[in-house]
Amino acid sequence: VQLQASGGGLVQAGGSLRLSCTATGRMFRNNGMGWFRRAPGKEREFVSSISWRGESTIYADAMKGRITISRDNTKDTVYLQMDSLKPEDTAVYYCAASRSSFGSRDTASYQYWGQGTLVTVSS
Repeated sequence: VQLQASGGGLVQAGGSLRLSCTATGRMFRNNGMGWFRRAPGKEREFVSSISWRGESTIYADAMKGRITISRDNTKDTVYLQMDSLKPEDTAVYYCAASRSSFGSRDTASYQYWGQGTLVTVSS
């Protein structure tokens, strides 16, 4: 059971990145999925989540309007499109699979976690 996050990198402020998270070893088509991040010296925080069919999404206020979460269940992959990036968005971004069919802001709702992908936004 693995979640593989990718798509991070170095980008200038105002730029865009699309993160991907692919599940291997087990299909996550019936699970809600979430993205979290941990900035240097800070606690892990919620970014976004999506329900198993993609009809329900939640966004953190800090990034609302600049990010879009989506999923392709035929590929067991969830995406996080990030636009208008700011230096304060610099963090390691983690994807996670929920214990239920819906996403949540609560880390305790998630059972499996990916290894993270680093996003660095330069000013």
